[in-house]
Amino acid sequence: MIIDTHCHLDNKQYYEDVDEVIENALKNGIKGFLIPGADFEDLPQAIKLSEKYKEVFFSVGIHPYDAPSYDENIMKEYVKHPKCIAIGECGLDYFRLPDDEEEKLQEKQLQKEVFISQIKFAKKVKKPLIVHVRDASDDSKTILEKYGAHEVGGVLHCYNASEHLLSLSEHGFYFGIGGVLTFNNAKKLVEVLPKIPLEKLIIETDAPYLTPHPHRGKRNEPFYTKFVCEKMAEILNLSDEEVQNLTTNNAKKLFKEFSSII
Repeated sequence: MIIDTHCHLDNKQYYEDVDEVIENALKNGIKGFLIPGADFEDLPQAIKLSEKYKEVFFSVGIHPYDAPSYDENIMKEYVKHPKCIAIGECGLDYFRLPDDEEEKLQEKQLQKEVFISQIKFAKKVKKPLIVHVRDASDDSKTILEKYGAHEVGGVLHCYNASEHLLSLSEHGFYFGIGGVLTFNNAKKLVEVLPKIPLEKLIIETDAPYLTPHPHRGKRNEPFYTKFVCEKMAEILNLSDEEVQNLTTNNAKKLFKEFSSII
């Protein structure tokens, strides 16, 4: 029994067979799905899926790459939906910043402003955050602490193995672990995983991206959480069942709405 806490089932890569993908996952023990809001264009599809399947929920937010399109009025409309259970994915991503120094500073500033706005919004509507952090651990941690994100908590999606972020576990934050854990070059994450409190671990795919071994190179899907679970069990010296129960219970604590279906 696994909850995939981060899968982009509203992505165009699933338009032709999303029902098959969901049904296959359900048949193989995936009991819940959370579609993160990365941009506003895909949200109608996320809502459609959440209304069709009791196991599917969604969140509303803007990915840092889409920061210019942030609109709180749109957020206010979508957050009213009963299947909207979180805010994000929001955060900071400094991986693809412009080379020009002035443009770089401007983009960083915009990302920060939009991130802060979504933290404030999450506190207003009392929903947890789905936080994206890439090459921006210091600024992300500073903003989360300064703007009181501990009031709602959340998940560090696709946790980047930065030990600097581990202390956020004491402030209501969970650590989303996905297919990267199975990669041969994920030595840092393998090393850091045992340092994360067990009660703060949750599983995700980031489907259709970051497909775990042995399916790297193919489209990812929620069913593949089983490979993440197996690798996590191996590293933590736990049984597969223990990891499933642990991460499912953790996901239900963070995203309480899953308790109504599991």
